[in-house]
Amino acid sequence: MSAPGTGRFACLRHSVPSVTDVRLREVTDADVPLFFAHQQDDGAYWMAAFAPRRDREAFTAHWDRIRTDGMGRTKTILVDGQVAGNMLQWIDADSGRPEVGYWIASEFWGRGVATQALSAFLEEIDERPIYAHVAADNIGSRRVLEKCGFAVVDEAESFSAARDADVRELILELRGPAEPRGV
Repeated sequence: MSAPGTGRFACLRHSVPSVTDVRLREVTDADVPLFFAHQQDDGAYWMAAFAPRRDREAFTAHWDRIRTDGMGRTKTILVDGQVAGNMLQWIDADSGRPEVGYWIASEFWGRGVATQALSAFLEEIDERPIYAHVAADNIGSRRVLEKCGFAVVDEAESFSAARDADVRELILELRGPAEPRGV
């Protein structure tokens, strides 16, 4: 398990009360149904501009694939021992670039969980640069990425099935170790 925020990729701290015990561990079969439940939150998937997989079997098959394909990393995020979400790193099929993404259950939003978990996750990833995509109006997720050293390098417009509309998407890049920038 990784202790967040202690290494060379420690993300910038913020003033929102944070939790103290955020950990990462390997994904287990028991985590996948919880990830499925987290993804069914209509507000969360609208915010992410990501259409959830509503079919449990398809969702489970997807997770089986990404856990065994050897092309990336998956981690479960624990908060005080409770599954709070997941972290992913993969190679984008179109660009060939390494990417990161995460899903945090909405009951854990605003508590520093994503920032602490991403900081710990980045400690495990040697590839640089690494990229992330975020809907331009998803201010919370953009802030998490920026606190961890990512910077906006491009933008695109893409269709969001979750919103049934085109959305402006920001492409962020992390070139090297994130340096803490104060409080």
